[in-house]
Amino acid sequence: MGKKVSVGGQAVIEGVMMRGSTGVATAVRKSNGEIEVDFKKIKPLTQKNKVFSLPIIRGFITLIDSLILGIKTLNYSASFIEEELEEPSKLDKWIEEKFKGKATDIIMGISFVVSMALSILIFFIIPTFVANGFKRINITNTVSLNILEGIIRVFIFLTYIYLISKMDDIKRVFEYHGAEHKTIFCYESNEELKPENAKQHGRLHPRCGTNFLFLVMIVSIILFSFTGWKSIWQRILYRIILLPVVSGITYEIIKWMGNNKNMCTKVLSYPGLMLQKLTTREPDLKQLEVAIVSLKVAEGMETVESIKSEYNNDN
Repeated sequence: MGKKVSVGGQAVIEGVMMRGSTGVATAVRKSNGEIEVDFKKIKPLTQKNKVFSLPIIRGFITLIDSLILGIKTLNYSASFIEEELEEPSKLDKWIEEKFKGKATDIIMGISFVVSMALSILIFFIIPTFVANGFKRINITNTVSLNILEGIIRVFIFLTYIYLISKMDDIKRVFEYHGAEHKTIFCYESNEELKPENAKQHGRLHPRCGTNFLFLVMIVSIILFSFTGWKSIWQRILYRIILLPVVSGITYEIIKWMGNNKNMCTKVLSYPGLMLQKLTTREPDLKQLEVAIVSLKVAEGMETVESIKSEYNNDN
């Protein structure tokens, strides 16, 4: 009988971040084979304010919280690659010289703004413009245009995932993504957390963020159908304004799916699970070891100090 846990995670560069009951742990495999672990007692934003925990609102807040945390952990994992570089780039030198101790926060802020802007441009603005072009061939029905826009958005998303999955560096990240899922499955099954046990589990997890992203595409098609199609710029503005609502509704659907196991939830989760065949790869035992270390620290089963003595002495 599996146990109900609320552990979630994210693959990073040569590592895995896990968010557990005691905080957030990020474990990274360095080039010398050692595992470096960072642990922070971070409470989710939804636990800091009652308003943030209300239905729909909590979905958008959780999304923002996850994006910020994701950028922080990615920057942390990337720092080990930067350490191996002989000379910092001119941009790195300029930022460090200009902003001193706040350089990391500045870079993180810029990364967040740029990633949000690109996401809105690629997945919302461009599909809206392309769908608007169908008016030239006398497709003017609002519902039809919304469906076309949704199909274009899903196509762009799938193409993007497929193309990046061919990059060698991203393949490594996807392997760690698979390690994250297998480790969580192993933990949920009450099995001993060791690489050999985790490897036996599947790499497609129903609570994965990939499922969330795909469902966002579907929910947006339905919700945006209630908006008109007058001015193209007015329509784009509607898209941006409704983003928090779309993410909020999607979060509630994911939460409901996690608490219910029936034919309906299986149908809803199936496309996201199939998409994970692109966003995850089979990990090796060393990658699973990193994911296990991250989970153990996040759940308070190990400390950063005990991990260093237990794992790094063997390398």
